[in-house]
Amino acid sequence: MEKKITVQDIANALGLSRNTVSKALNNTGTLAAETRQKILEKAAEMGYRRIIYLSEPSPAKKGEVKELALITQNMPYGSHFGTYALNTFQERMSKNNYRLSMFPVRDTEISSLSLPMGFNEAKTAGIICLELFDLEYIEMLNTLDIPLLFVDTAADTDITRIKADFLLMENHLSVFNLTNTLIQNGCQRFAFAGNPEHCLSFSERYQGFIHALSINKLEPCTSQFTGRTVFADAKTLEETVRRTLQLPDVFVCANDFVAIDLIRALKKCEINVPDDVRVTGFDNSAESRIIEPHLTTVDIPSTQMGYIAADMLRSRINEPAIPYRITHVRTTPKFRDSTGDLKY
Repeated sequence: MEKKITVQDIANALGLSRNTVSKALNNTGTLAAETRQKILEKAAEMGYRRIIYLSEPSPAKKGEVKELALITQNMPYGSHFGTYALNTFQERMSKNNYRLSMFPVRDTEISSLSLPMGFNEAKTAGIICLELFDLEYIEMLNTLDIPLLFVDTAADTDITRIKADFLLMENHLSVFNLTNTLIQNGCQRFAFAGNPEHCLSFSERYQGFIHALSINKLEPCTSQFTGRTVFADAKTLEETVRRTLQLPDVFVCANDFVAIDLIRALKKCEINVPDDVRVTGFDNSAESRIIEPHLTTVDIPSTQMGYIAADMLRSRINEPAIPYRITHVRTTPKFRDSTGDLKY
């Protein structure tokens, strides 16, 4: 019989405490991102399976528990919207006699298009994919003939070809409206910050940004902040800010974490937000309400998205023949101090 991998086994392999490993696996407490990622990668390498019951099945149904799998490249933690969505997804699915096993996939599994260690195809009733943005791996999962739900997806996914349901937040119109509001308040020079190719949500936000500029006969004033490399580390970002001869009036950022990194870099360069440059984010994370100045952002109903995800996957399992769905959940701009006084 295959040995069951425990939290202590992972702790021993890494020379860490059991408590530290438990924090990483359960998305609790405070850990350095590098430490958390190292733990998750080791857990995947060793074949650790995390099974979650948020409520015990009723005695009459204990023999009917069905298996679900979460497949992810990056386990969400902290105030990431996926953390809240996953909690409510688990809650609803547990009450309907499903249990969820989490399977972080490593780079080697992505490149070889291999299923994660410990994944049992025959026993899996459904798969939810969160933070999974590799197109070839998505297409491989599409061949399994297992009910699939993607919460966001790769930027280049042809969602008309994949036999799966997709749950997304509304990205295009919310960023369009946010950008257009700033234009109507006199801002003329805009830059997008972040990588539009990271995922479909980022791509849709970028398209909303470009759409707003286009109808106002404007173009982005710089592309130095649009991409992956500029946000690779704090030093690179700070150097990019310093060598930009004329900064935009507004940075429209792909999400709150990009915006917060950018605000910190601007402060190091003694550039004031919002007096010198205005900044917007997306997610309405807890950090957006703490950083000074408080960040203008777009609110995602993360908790409710978890319930919607559960209902979508459960209906797909119960009724495999229903048409595939692409669901966008409405989002709401939140104007705060990082964009100054506005009329809207």
